[in-house]
Amino acid sequence: LVVTDTLVERMDAKQAILDFLREICGATDIGFDPVVAASEAETGFRNRALAWYLKSFGNLHQDVDRVLDVYFHHCALAMSCRELARAFLHLANGGVSPVSGNKVISSRQSRRINAMMMTCGLYDAVGKFAFRVGLPAKSGVGGGIAAVMPGHCAVCVWSPALDASGNSYAGTRALEMFASRAGQSVF
Repeated sequence: LVVTDTLVERMDAKQAILDFLREICGATDIGFDPVVAASEAETGFRNRALAWYLKSFGNLHQDVDRVLDVYFHHCALAMSCRELARAFLHLANGGVSPVSGNKVISSRQSRRINAMMMTCGLYDAVGKFAFRVGLPAKSGVGGGIAAVMPGHCAVCVWSPALDASGNSYAGTRALEMFASRAGQSVF
């Protein structure tokens, strides 16, 4: 929410995220799913509460409703599994997008983001996922999970049925099998 607030302050944040993803994925068809965005807005009570809490401490500077609208749209990106995996490739490649050839972030930032995903990318199930899969990953409300094998690849799985923590049940299992068969883990 704080990152979204900063983006809203500096640019057309909805368009900026679309432009960024389209560039690093090499795809022009990425957009927002209006049904998912509306669902997030209707049920995002915790995010709404957190936004107001952040605002009360001066950590959100823009209009809360505007920040939430942009945030809920960012949560509602419509992409294929291939596009989502491509969006994460720079995190497996030291910050450089193999698709565009551009340096997206520094290698240190890439390492930091991977660490953040490893410690909080799958909500309350992050510890269990780290133990079972052993890869930095981020799940989404639509049932997608993107995982990174640093130095190797990024992979995306999708299945809409979510477990009690809000992560794709089948996707988590598929990534566990993938990591096991590939013999890859950060541990």
